[in-house]
Amino acid sequence: MPAERLHLVRHGEVHNPGRVLYGRLPHYRLSEDGRRMARDAAEYIAGLGRPVTSLRSSPLQRAQESAEPFTEIFGLEPVIDERVIEPTNVFEGTRMSRSLRDPRNWWHLRRPSLPSWGEPYLTIAARMEDAMNSAWHETDGGDAVIVSHQAPIWITHLHVAGLPLRHDPRTRRCALSSVTSFERVGDVWREVDYAEPAATGDAVDVGAV
Repeated sequence: MPAERLHLVRHGEVHNPGRVLYGRLPHYRLSEDGRRMARDAAEYIAGLGRPVTSLRSSPLQRAQESAEPFTEIFGLEPVIDERVIEPTNVFEGTRMSRSLRDPRNWWHLRRPSLPSWGEPYLTIAARMEDAMNSAWHETDGGDAVIVSHQAPIWITHLHVAGLPLRHDPRTRRCALSSVTSFERVGDVWREVDYAEPAATGDAVDVGAV
């Protein structure tokens, strides 16, 4: 039997006093609030009363730390999956407000539909779908959880809904420690729920990536 439902969970708040776009940079850990948010997400899924039998995570530190409450609650060790990692971004390690004022960086904004500043949206959608398909078929009943990042989860939402992948990152509906849930009917993915179980009103770093 394959999985019954798949949950894409965004990581919690990151400790980011420099307010940089951290992307795939190492050593960006959760803040204390971020750890609380991650637990809220795990407890929310536990509260659904559905068995969770599979846990996967992006290899980045903030995602692995966000998977820890799922390990504690469900007794599952996360499988690290490179396919659900943060996209590449040429602005990684910079403060976007400053980078966008520098004319030398405007070349990277020439084709937002790709986007020209990083990994193509189509590539993100394809690798996420591949990871979801693997998790679905390799889960022996119950629900699967994948801890990932805002951009891959939002691109997945758009892709499954048949909407254009081009978008303004500031408009993403994918809050910290949010849960976007899917089911698969035949070969077709369908989004069935979205929840924001963690209080994020006091978050310092809400991120766009």
